Parts: sequence; structure tokens; C-alpha cells
Amino acid sequence: MSTLITNGYVVNPAGKSGDIDILIKDGKVANMVPTPSGLDGDYLIDAKGWCVAPGLVDTHVHFRDPGQTHKEDIYSGADAAAHGGYTSVVMMANTSPPIDNVETLSYALERGANTQINIEACANVTVGMEGKKLTDMEALVKAGAVGFTDDGKPIQDAGLVKEAMIRAKELGVPISFHEEDPRFITTPGYNASDVIREGIGIEGADRKAEWTMIERDAALAAETGAEIVIQHISTKEGVDIIRDYRSDGYTNIHAEATPHHFTLTEDDVLKHRTLAKMNPPLRTERDRIAIVEGLLDGTIELVSTDHAPHTAEEKNWPLDKAPSGIIGLETAFGLTLEEILYIPNISSPNYRWLEDVIKRMSVNPARIYGLRAGIIKTDAPADLIVFDPNARRVIREEEFASKAKNSPFIGRTVRGKIKYTICNGKIVYSNVWRKWKNSR
Repeated sequence: MSTLITNGYVVNPAGKSGDIDILIKDGKVANMVPTPSGLDGDYLIDAKGWCVAPGLVDTHVHFRDPGQTHKEDIYSGADAAAHGGYTSVVMMANTSPPIDNVETLSYALERGANTQINIEACANVTVGMEGKKLTDMEALVKAGAVGFTDDGKPIQDAGLVKEAMIRAKELGVPISFHEEDPRFITTPGYNASDVIREGIGIEGADRKAEWTMIERDAALAAETGAEIVIQHISTKEGVDIIRDYRSDGYTNIHAEATPHHFTLTEDDVLKHRTLAKMNPPLRTERDRIAIVEGLLDGTIELVSTDHAPHTAEEKNWPLDKAPSGIIGLETAFGLTLEEILYIPNISSPNYRWLEDVIKRMSVNPARIYGLRAGIIKTDAPADLIVFDPNARRVIREEEFASKAKNSPFIGRTVRGKIKYTICNGKIVYSNVWRKWKNSR
């Protein structure tokens, strides 16, 4: 069975872009020919007016499996990913029990292999995420870990961090960091500011909690040469530190931004309450703009969702007790196109940035984590999205494939609509009526 995608504009930053027809066969890209190609397939996708790009790659998701599958499991998480245009994801290791051993890692990867998309996993840096003893990093890489992180908890012992970086470099995998020093945090999930203090009566997390740890870990990465990722960056100071190091040639230092940190601010906490509670917290408009600028100038190389499912009951707990985090797999692409690709009050997309969006949501995360993804080329896995960059859609709770609904973006209108998600040559999501051709 073969599929032909025709008449679409191919956005392929790591390969050939343009008006190209793509023939898919046996799970791979069989041919790429300028339109009109004369190619034929058993199934035809007419992508006229739409774009075709590599499947999205998210290297920061929480699927709560094992331990909290009432919030999300690997199968529902994979469905949510496919709905959002993701063909590859990397699960975080702060499960229950955590992925600090080969047995738990193997469980997660085996379940992931039975989904319709490509699912990878990071393992923990430290045993039990306690920040005291390193895991058996070599054994975990051999068992399939694509990186290391204690995401959800900072690692305060600088000596241990340095040792972990040295080992990760020897193993050829990245190590990613949740940068929040608890010494500067009163109540996690909210910014420490007059807006939050006066608006909801909470002393929150000082911005210093983030940028001081970024400063420490960037210096250690410069010293060791390890590939590191600063997760979910939230402060202008943090962006500036990363920019300075990268300008000095330390291209092993990477940063990711989430759509919620470059579309929302602490003011949204007053409206959405616990649905806008997250670690690190939403900060000021100045910080939001700094993150957007960091994305546009290449300082921030990855857009990651930090997809963090929680139940409605939990999010209805008091402000200081409710868990932090929001879901993001099904909203990230539209939010990123809206914020980065489109100029306000102009109806047509700023296509100058379209390739950069795909770089940050597909090419770069695949490259940094060593995944076979992020490019459309002959004989490569047919992991693709077909999307309408001009379509407008309203984010609706009832349309989420995730088990969880904890999103402050419900009811928001965004641009860009996924028409097809194709993974390993199979259509794993579509909102288009399918018409099969008769085989010739």
C-alpha cells in the first residue's frame, strides 16, 4: 500500500523544500519529485493550499506511566501526541516509581513500542531523584535511554552535576535540567511579584531561583563539554545567559521554551488560577518577550510542551496545594504558529519564520537527542505532518485525546490546523474525509 502526498508546499529545513510530491511506501519516503510529478499511489492526499513538514518531535512530555495512569498513560499520551502533529516524543523520568533503573525503563519503552508513534524515554540522573547518588547511566543507555534528567526536581550538588555531565558526554547523550533553586522559592508554581502577591495572596518563586542555577550549569557544561538542555526557560536573565554562552561558541548548551511561557504571563494566573500554575511559573511580559526573541534569534533551539496531565479534582484544590503543570501536546503547534509565525493584525503568515518553527519543533530536538526524525528524504522514515497554516480553530476541551483537560487555552483561537499526522508511513491522525483510489 502506498500513499502520495501531492500539491503541498514542503517545509523541510534539514533537506529539500518547495513544491514537491512525496510518495510513501513500506513505511518510508520512496520518492520526492517536484510537482506535478506524475507519481501515483493507492491513497492520495491532495495538499493544495497546505504545507507538509517532518513530524513534530517533543523531547519533554509526562505520560504518568507507571504510577499515575488515571491522569495519563502511554497509550492516551500517544493519541494526544498524534492529534497534535507529533510523531516522536521523549518521556520524562519522574514517574512512580521513577525511571532510575533498567526494569522501569524497559517497561516504559515496551509500552511505547505498542503505540502508533515513536516513543523514547529519558532516565533519571540520580537514584530516586534524591540528588545524592548517580544512577547506572551506562546500563540505562544500553537499555535505550536517550538522555538523562531529574525533571521536576533541581540537582543542588554541583559536584554531582559535574560528574553526571562527564558521564553523559562519554555516553554521547544529553542531560537536561530543571532549574529552580528551592532556597529562593516560598510557594512553587507562581511568580514572586506584586501582581501575584496582591492578586492571589501568595509569595511565589523568585526569578533568581532559575537564573542562578542556569548560570551554574552553563559554566559546568562549558567546562565539561557535555550536551545540556536547560528545560522550560522562564526568565529574561536565563535567556541572556544562554545567549552569551552560545555567542562565545558553546553550542553544546541548549535551551527549550514552552508555548505557555511565550504566550502567557503572571497576569493570566489571576484569570485561570491553578490552570496557570506551573514550574517554573509564568512570569512578566518582559520575560515573555525575551523568550520570543530568544526563539527568533536562535538562542532557544527547542519548543517543548512539558505536557503535564492532572485531574480536574486535583486542579480544584487550593492554590497552594494544587499540582503544577498543564497539558500541551494538542495545543503547542497552533500556539507556536500564532505567536511566532504570524505578525499581529496581518492575515497572511510570516513565512520567513515557518522553517524556523519546524526547526524548533522537529529538526533541533531530533538532532540534540539523536533521534531518527526531523527530515524528509528518500529512504527516511515517513514521519510527516500535513497542515493548513492559515486555518483558524478554537481549542475545545471535548476534542482533547488526552485523559486530562487541564489547559488555560480552552476557548482560545489559534492559527494552523493539523490535517494529517503520518508516522512510519501510517496515517495515525486525520480530520479529513478519506478517499481511497482504485489501485491500477
